[in-house]
Amino acid sequence: MKDIKKYQGVIPAFYACYDAEGNISVEGVKALTRHLIAKGVKGVYVGGSSGECIYQHVEERKTVLEAVMSEAKGKLTVIAHVGCNNTADSMELARHAESVGVDAIASIPPIYFHLPEYAIAKYWNDMSAAAPNTEFVIYNIPQLAGTALTMSLLNEMLKNPNVVAVKNSSMPTQDIQMFKDAGIAARGEGNFVVFNGPDEQFVSGRVIGADGGIGGTYAVMPELYLAMNDHINKGEIQEAVGGSMWLVRDGKIVVNATDDYYTGRVSRTCVGITYDGQVVLMVLDGRQEPFSAGGSAIEIAQIMQDAGCVAAMNLDGGGSTTLICEGRRLNSEVSNMAGDKTENRAVKSTMGFFKKR
Repeated sequence: MKDIKKYQGVIPAFYACYDAEGNISVEGVKALTRHLIAKGVKGVYVGGSSGECIYQHVEERKTVLEAVMSEAKGKLTVIAHVGCNNTADSMELARHAESVGVDAIASIPPIYFHLPEYAIAKYWNDMSAAAPNTEFVIYNIPQLAGTALTMSLLNEMLKNPNVVAVKNSSMPTQDIQMFKDAGIAARGEGNFVVFNGPDEQFVSGRVIGADGGIGGTYAVMPELYLAMNDHINKGEIQEAVGGSMWLVRDGKIVVNATDDYYTGRVSRTCVGITYDGQVVLMVLDGRQEPFSAGGSAIEIAQIMQDAGCVAAMNLDGGGSTTLICEGRRLNSEVSNMAGDKTENRAVKSTMGFFKKR
């Protein structure tokens, strides 16, 4: 492998972008790419489940990838999923991906029929052969593909020198460890990558050995995944599990984030603990202007410090938080917000102090 570092970090699964007529929106694809570049993610995974690859024909998938590459080349790591329901189309997409300069191609196994391992290996190796100068990522997602990556199949695929990674979306984190160990045994330390797939286990996947993550919700909230990843890289596992950022530590305000999400006034959900062991939960409404505008990170840090917290953390936004204590809802029920036709939960600002029993 030339550069393993290009795969280490947060890699959002790229979303399908359509216009009002249901056609690929090239401008939408480019805008989303620029947005993710600005957020500081490591790369993008194009043409996967979030990209609705199964529902798009070959030319549409080429159009999407070309639009991404026009913005991302040299700025982001680009992995193109090229798997189709037939080998010929998969090979065509693999050749195209190599021609536009992606970092790697990837593929799920053949779907619907449960093929023997030698047939799955041939399917993957044929598309790898169509892009001989491009690295290959095996995509293991048994709950949707219907076929799981076994150790024997992985060892067979490791005979192909272009196979450098597994994107693992099975739920057991032990799979990450086993795939990583097999890759290291075949390639040597630092020459094989495993990506965590399930978004909800990003931290546990990274801790057990995943080099990075590829996930469907990363593009919606890249700041949170980038913050978790940064904590993991620093060995701050408790912080990575706990929330998006510290507000108060050892009784002192420690806010240092500069992103708009932290400096701007938005809805907030926070948790803190006081010196005598009380847990403080706060929901701050910010979606019902002019009645409420939310708060910045430094403002909520000050509130939590004033409430006596010696440690406090920003968990998430507060626009859809429900706070329930002893079976009783402490904030308001579902209502229709101005300017929004969908039913959203109207949240009123609430702070609760809970003593140890």
